[in-house]
Amino acid sequence: MAPFHLHADPSFNYEILRALSMARYGGAEVSEVLQVAGDIKPGDFESYYNAFNDLALHVKAQADLLDSSKNPISARDAYFRAATYFRNADFFLHGHPNDPRLMTLWSQQTVAFDKAIALLPVPGERLVIKADGFDVNAIFYRTETPGTTGNPKPTIIVGSGFDGAQEEVYHAFGIAALERGYNVITYEGPGQPLPRREQEAGFIHDWEKVVTPVVDYLVQQPSVDAKRIALIGWSMGGYLSVRAAAFEPRIACTAAVDGVYDVFAAFRSMLAPNLRSLYDTGDAAGFKEAAMSSLDKPETPTPFRWAITQGLWSFNVHNPAELMEKVKAMTLGGGVADRVQCPVWVGEAVKDEFFRGQPPLVKEALGDRATLVTLTEDDGASAHCHVGALSVANRHIFDWMGKVFERK
Repeated sequence: MAPFHLHADPSFNYEILRALSMARYGGAEVSEVLQVAGDIKPGDFESYYNAFNDLALHVKAQADLLDSSKNPISARDAYFRAATYFRNADFFLHGHPNDPRLMTLWSQQTVAFDKAIALLPVPGERLVIKADGFDVNAIFYRTETPGTTGNPKPTIIVGSGFDGAQEEVYHAFGIAALERGYNVITYEGPGQPLPRREQEAGFIHDWEKVVTPVVDYLVQQPSVDAKRIALIGWSMGGYLSVRAAAFEPRIACTAAVDGVYDVFAAFRSMLAPNLRSLYDTGDAAGFKEAAMSSLDKPETPTPFRWAITQGLWSFNVHNPAELMEKVKAMTLGGGVADRVQCPVWVGEAVKDEFFRGQPPLVKEALGDRATLVTLTEDDGASAHCHVGALSVANRHIFDWMGKVFERK
């Protein structure tokens, strides 16, 4: 089955599909995204910014004209879409950490998103949860208004990975969980959008330091069934979530969407042969110089340029050699997988652009504790993170999760 390409540039093709996939759960409109996709030039990060920034400003202006007291659903929908488009405008700008747009765009997306969640039937609540040496930014979405009398509900903790925001995973998984009667809390830790911007906190490998404070918060909430707290990790979050579950026994089950066994292996595989040779032979200075110089060459593939610049920014390091050393610690080997006690849903997308081949390694390491689900082109869910087919992935994830909860 030959895939239909939305753009000649593979990175832009994927990110446009990712934006389109938000439409299923109210985060985008298909025609709005397709309308601006044609204005994006291959390899041109500024054209990507311009296309989505213009769209975000247009949709926000429409939202601002609406009387939210009379038309709350219309206003909410428009603000959700504007927030998505502001996030997309920011996506390829991290190669210049001092670019003021990184702060202004994030402020704009946050304001738009907060206006939207204030108009939900049960408004979302932003939280700052104290952790060891940093703060976890979170948003809690309850199935019932606080203070009402009701039974405690299963609660799903949802986090993203290398480049995603908690606002995005609300659309990707949060709405699907709420539709099934579950509370949802989304969160961001070091390396992710708000902690990186506000605290200059780069990624850490020991992700239980992020998730455990969230669990501590949840078990104190009357609306939360403390025996039925689940964790979902998206993209590189497939590693982060399983790592956290290995050290946080109160997690009832975990979904790795998709399975990531070794982040370093994925980074190494994306290196061009000359860079891989320099790195493998221990020529750190030569690797650093060659990798950094390649970022300024127009012939360098967009996926590599973006991955390195995003990595430098999100891990808060200065060069690719430091980045590679940082990601070495991100593995389920060394006994980490052996510590996992809860059931784990492990997703696999057969055409994954970033972590192909890793989900079976997670399944092998976890054995009977893991359920491996492979989605293909026939499912429409073969791309990384199953973008474009989130309702397909959510059917598998939440049907499995429901069975786990029944046993609690």
